[in-house]
Amino acid sequence: MKVVILAGGFGTRISEESHLKPKPMIEIGGRPILWHIMKSYSHFGFNDFIICCGYKQHVIKEWFADYYLYNSDVTFDFTKHGEMKVHNNETEPWRVTLVDTGLNTMTGGRIKRIQKYIGDETFMMTYGDGVADININELLDFHRNSKATATITTVNSTQRFGVIDIEEDGKISSFREKSKVDNSAINGGFMVLEPRIFDYIEGDGTVFEKQPLETAAEKGELIAFRHNGFWQCMDALRDKNQLEELWEKDDAPWKVW
Repeated sequence: MKVVILAGGFGTRISEESHLKPKPMIEIGGRPILWHIMKSYSHFGFNDFIICCGYKQHVIKEWFADYYLYNSDVTFDFTKHGEMKVHNNETEPWRVTLVDTGLNTMTGGRIKRIQKYIGDETFMMTYGDGVADININELLDFHRNSKATATITTVNSTQRFGVIDIEEDGKISSFREKSKVDNSAINGGFMVLEPRIFDYIEGDGTVFEKQPLETAAEKGELIAFRHNGFWQCMDALRDKNQLEELWEKDDAPWKVW
């Protein structure tokens, strides 16, 4: 099953670092947060990734182009015209497709643009700036049993994200923007989506968290997977510093691998 990761936004709220690189490439413990997210999925056996690139996409593409080399012991033999021999390699068994989804494309538009790489298959999707200790297999089983078009992992947080009203059976009755008085569950990413979700996306200007998810909620096709464990979005520099501190203390809950 393919895992789609949104990595094309500008990251304006963490501009201290995002003026140099895309937010998913900001490092925690010497590795991009994108790498941490991928390691989490890989731990559960999901190794086929589609990265939706946009802002400063060359940084992401160059990093992956060099990743194999960085994790290998190599010999460069200049007596043989610069021949390179790889002795040992410790990279993950990943298949990574990097897609240019446009500079100013909205989240829904980015997902729409990778439709041809998904085909008619169920797929997973998350944001390129959030880590969690979610059991991906349990999430997938929950989705399959629900028969929903979209399953969203919901978490509790005081940050400014889309608010979800959840009924007792887990169905999402509404998906809306968070207000100052809300203390509701929010969209934590880590979604499982059926390919018919593409029908709810009009084009580049579609915000996925608005019309597509709101439409699915109105039709009773959107369901919540409630996660009560660790979840953290790297929305601002203080979040990055908190994650870095946890990693340095060897107390990072999202490090399930």
